[in-house]
Amino acid sequence: MTIFRGTVLDTPEGDAPGGIRLRADSDAGLLVTDGTIVERGPFADVAARHPHEPVVDLSDGLVLPGLVDAHVHYPQVRTIGALGMPLLDWLEKSALPEEARLGEPAYAADVAREFVQGLVSAGTTTALVFGSHFAPAVESLFDEAARVGLRVTSGLVVSDRALPAPLLTTAERAHAESLALAQRWHGRGRLRYAVTPRFSLSASEAVLASCAAVMTEVPGVWFTTHANENVVEVDEVARLFPNARDYVDTYDHHGLLGPRSVLAHNVHATAPELAMLGSRGASVAHCPTSNSALGSGLFPLRAHVEHGVRVAVGSDVGAGTGFSLFKEGLQAYFVQQLLGARGLPLTAPDLLHLVTRAGALALGLGETVGDLGVGKAFDAVWVRPLPGDPLEVGLRHASSAEDAVAKTFALACSPDVAGVWVAGDRVKAG
Repeated sequence: MTIFRGTVLDTPEGDAPGGIRLRADSDAGLLVTDGTIVERGPFADVAARHPHEPVVDLSDGLVLPGLVDAHVHYPQVRTIGALGMPLLDWLEKSALPEEARLGEPAYAADVAREFVQGLVSAGTTTALVFGSHFAPAVESLFDEAARVGLRVTSGLVVSDRALPAPLLTTAERAHAESLALAQRWHGRGRLRYAVTPRFSLSASEAVLASCAAVMTEVPGVWFTTHANENVVEVDEVARLFPNARDYVDTYDHHGLLGPRSVLAHNVHATAPELAMLGSRGASVAHCPTSNSALGSGLFPLRAHVEHGVRVAVGSDVGAGTGFSLFKEGLQAYFVQQLLGARGLPLTAPDLLHLVTRAGALALGLGETVGDLGVGKAFDAVWVRPLPGDPLEVGLRHASSAEDAVAKTFALACSPDVAGVWVAGDRVKAG
């Protein structure tokens, strides 16, 4: 057993942003056994009941649940910062040439190490990761995630058109390689498999059907893709799928939408698409810095919530501008402010919910992670800025726990992450 002491902040209640309540304990003790929190209460009380257990003192700073990234691209870590282009131009000139380089196994292994390091340094303990178009590169990602100990759901990205030739496959090969990877990695330790067509623009009916076959043949795997990110992309998908009702229907037609489905972006969704996603129990990963950097649009969070669509947050590295989910939360706040009456005003607890519990719920891990309550795994991030850092000054003068959370989202960055734990184990990459 180990007692973790600190100011513990989380959001254990509520499924959707808008009025989320913050739970705050200023001097808490969390008793952790075999990676699971078995007691939570005032530190003095927990320590008195367990006087011989070691104490890890995290009282200088904030202890938050481990952050959950609902959409991030492993092959794109070296492309962060390629600004000034809309989606399809950015893919052609920046992302796809880099993704083709992962066909070389040694290169892919190096990128996998850098990617996992990026997650850990930002305090991300759980991630739904867009993998590579190359099966050996996906193996490298799973190997590194397993070595470090993160909770990662990922898979082979499959496409058979509209991309550079090295990134293309066939429906038959996509099925065979995806099936082999899923059988090898799904449910192994903290890893799970996600069936991953890049998007309908690059995945024909045959490839989407092969994806559905893998989901049938390997029970419990996840599904992730892109939808409604850019207006030019949306128009092109409509041309390629003349019999589909809309973009989302290109996936639903193949039975790919359900509670284990997470669609990234969905900036330009129609009301019928939102109704379909809500009825299927699917989730959407909102990627605010990416949507802003590529000029894709302002995410209609209120409409998603009103249609019962679960929303989490993704960094979308490398169109997104970094791994920090604190920055993503802040940008999500900005977007809703800019939408005015059409937006959903977000509070500081809403932001913490979006990057922790909301992600856990979207990934089907709400019983395991997402808050720091009894029965949950001790997946945690310790935010402790250096003396004199603007965040340290802000936290020292915070007027309340909610104010401390607000200042964290406004000011925190990776150097302020002083420690990361997954299931009670302190994790480090590199």
